[in-house]
Amino acid sequence: MKLYYVPGACSLASHIMLHEVGANFHIESVDTKAGVTDSGRNYIDINANGYVPTLETDTGEILVEGVAILQYLADTNAEHAYAPALGTIERARLQQFLNYAAAELHKSWGPLFNDATTDAERAAAKDKVKGKLSYLESVLSDGRDYLVDNTFSVSDAYTFVMAYWANYKDIDLATWPHLSRYVDRIAGRPSAQAAFKAEGLA
Repeated sequence: MKLYYVPGACSLASHIMLHEVGANFHIESVDTKAGVTDSGRNYIDINANGYVPTLETDTGEILVEGVAILQYLADTNAEHAYAPALGTIERARLQQFLNYAAAELHKSWGPLFNDATTDAERAAAKDKVKGKLSYLESVLSDGRDYLVDNTFSVSDAYTFVMAYWANYKDIDLATWPHLSRYVDRIAGRPSAQAAFKAEGLA
């Protein structure tokens, strides 16, 4: 398999999970602004949306959208139990947190990574992100280590990256002690350490 990624971007969640499941894979970085891969390929020919992540499977199938890739990795490696069984309330909870990470938290970060954002827009966006992080703090305040059934899942990989971005945008995670410990816990996993090293983030 091959993962197309941008260092430290949302594709990091898929990268972590590839290590978690023990996949045989390669990575290739993408300059999304220029629209080219590290090997010089036109990235739009690979992913018409032009953003990461993109996963090329062993059979040559191209899969885009982080949530879809994460779910695919969990479901094709069911023995590792990174997603609860279909039809269970735990599976619905997994979808709940994956959707929250994608539709709520990920989208809220957008203005803070856009050079055209004004100072006023940036301040408003930062407040919005803090509100999303506060929700996660409330979820974790019951003492759980992970979001679903207190077991590490693909929803944790995605949520971890979305929360970790606070370190890039001068948001102190210590404001949310349960969330801060959660981020540290996942950052310490061998899969996260391997992905960070490979992306030059360690």
